[in-house]
Amino acid sequence: TIRNLLGGDLAYGEAAVSAVVTAIQKGADLRIISGNVHTVAEFVWVAMPNSPINTLKDFKGRRIAYTNPRSTSQALVALLLEKAGLKEGDVMPVKAGGFGPGLALLEHGEVDSAPAAEPLWSQRRGKYKAVIWVTDVLPPLSNVVGVTTAKAAAAKPDFIRAVITARRKAVEFMYANPKEAARIIAKVWNIEPDVAESVITNLLNSEKKSRVPYWGPGDLRLDTMDNMLRAQKLVGAFQGEADWSKIVDERFLPDDLKTKKR
Repeated sequence: TIRNLLGGDLAYGEAAVSAVVTAIQKGADLRIISGNVHTVAEFVWVAMPNSPINTLKDFKGRRIAYTNPRSTSQALVALLLEKAGLKEGDVMPVKAGGFGPGLALLEHGEVDSAPAAEPLWSQRRGKYKAVIWVTDVLPPLSNVVGVTTAKAAAAKPDFIRAVITARRKAVEFMYANPKEAARIIAKVWNIEPDVAESVITNLLNSEKKSRVPYWGPGDLRLDTMDNMLRAQKLVGAFQGEADWSKIVDERFLPDDLKTKKR
């Protein structure tokens, strides 16, 4: 996304907050203009149904999978251990190489718990048991932000506002019509309608515990962005600090979504 924004004529894209800030640190003239996904509610660590692992505390002494080094899943493992009061040596982290490979390792008894991000969880319902949904125990971590270039911000402000408005309407539609939204998403992404509905339901319902919506209407939540950058620092995926006053640009948001700068 960032390469396409910088190298092409795109005016709007979505990316991970750490990727955007890192690019800015390296000289990219980018601006974060909307908060699109406020949590990592799609992440759940699972175990086999007959496993003795039932809670986060049960991770002690176990082999816990993550996808790849410096990935979000590795950062989440670090945060989960921190939350449980466990030290790095208390568990055996295992690089799986991806979500699918991690679940294969789990099924073959080579790890004790592995991440199953949506839609994998909904696609394989009943095959595993959920040990811990990340948003049940961790603070909200920004997942996806809207981003533009300084050039596009000056040249295409009306287009950018229109994209943010259209996306907000889509999010509101999902909340109001989850079943119909599932049918649309299933067709576009070529997945079963019941899987799409399960994914949407799970992600919408995650707000009940976290008190922060998964899909945001565009509002920027600096606390969730700070939380994600801290997580990425734990695994060496981000360095330095973010000066949000120089990175965030709220001019394209409707007034009701704008925040007071901190």
